[in-house]
Amino acid sequence: MSTSAAPRAYLDHAATAPVRPQVAEQVAADLRHRATGWANPAAQHASGRRVGALLAEARARLAAVLDADPHEVIFTSGGTEADALVVTGRVLAARADGVGTPAIITSPVEHPAVLDSARTAEAHLGAEHVEVEVDDAGLVDPESLREAVSGRRAALVSVMTANNETGAVQDIGGLVEIVREATGVRGPGEPGYVPVHSDAVAALGRVPVRLRARGLDAMTVSGHKIGAPVGVGALIARRDLTLVSPTGGGRQERGLRSGTQDVVAARALALAAELAVGEQEAESRRLEGLRSRVLKGACALTGVRATLPPGTAHVPSTAHLRFEGVDAEALLMGLDLAGIDVSAGSACHAGVTGPSHVLLAMGLDDGAARSTLRCSMGPGTTAEDVDRLLAALPAALETARRAAGVGG
Repeated sequence: MSTSAAPRAYLDHAATAPVRPQVAEQVAADLRHRATGWANPAAQHASGRRVGALLAEARARLAAVLDADPHEVIFTSGGTEADALVVTGRVLAARADGVGTPAIITSPVEHPAVLDSARTAEAHLGAEHVEVEVDDAGLVDPESLREAVSGRRAALVSVMTANNETGAVQDIGGLVEIVREATGVRGPGEPGYVPVHSDAVAALGRVPVRLRARGLDAMTVSGHKIGAPVGVGALIARRDLTLVSPTGGGRQERGLRSGTQDVVAARALALAAELAVGEQEAESRRLEGLRSRVLKGACALTGVRATLPPGTAHVPSTAHLRFEGVDAEALLMGLDLAGIDVSAGSACHAGVTGPSHVLLAMGLDDGAARSTLRCSMGPGTTAEDVDRLLAALPAALETARRAAGVGG
């Protein structure tokens, strides 16, 4: 007699969300259909023109969701490529304009796609990477940003909308205004204008994400966080933002990203974004309830606390927890054995263990930065999933503390 394993409680949507059924159905249909799955959208024959029209439609649909112009949507392989493209593209553009040492200004809690790109630009392209200060919630200190922008030839300021680890939400509109005040330049194209970019990968579908309403010049989104397949994202860059491509090739995507466009993936991203934003208000209320349930239940245990200070603006889908006297990997293993999928932090450095750079920047010491868990939820998350987590947590926590030699 065969027995089937109990379904796992998947609480790691911030790493990768399950593909939405509507998106999966569209992708399967597109791949089967010659008009969408076979032809090159740059080809001049009838099939190519049909696919090109579908690509343009996907671009327009995504632009409408993000308060942008279709020409401003540059499809990429994901958020990482989009972040790297805007950082490198701005440094190369500034160097081409005669700026000897263009500055890339970021927070220290950015995704590695931004931080590593800025550090690479500093090491190999003659840029200066400047990190501003953040508070104990990981929110950018306004005066630190003002000081960083003043007196520098900044090619780009990049601050993420929502942190991919803790879920903290930045006041992007307020930070853009600080940049404009500090430089005294508000018009794109005017001498001394400093473009502002935001990685909105962790925010899309969870909090409002609008290019123009926030005064942004560029923004990054990714498909696999909102129910599209892995391998598609977009850089949304204003028409008047000058970027220089770091690579050669066919110069597709506004001349910035070479390679035959993946029309099936672009259509999947557009549909997933429409669905995520369309359900955002209702889902936010539901997920906020589940988040509160996680935090209340977990923090009732000895030595467990919420990472974000009370009152911090946050996405409703992420509950981030700190555990005293526990290495997160041991706790993660205990929960894994109980059928609970959570994360010890960001999944962006696969196979790499160490303290979170985000938590270190927030002022936690090395030990505390290694002792956290991220529980992230999405459309498929249920109250039963949360109950399973809370039921499994005490035993997993006790075992992890015993392994660490803490407690009885």
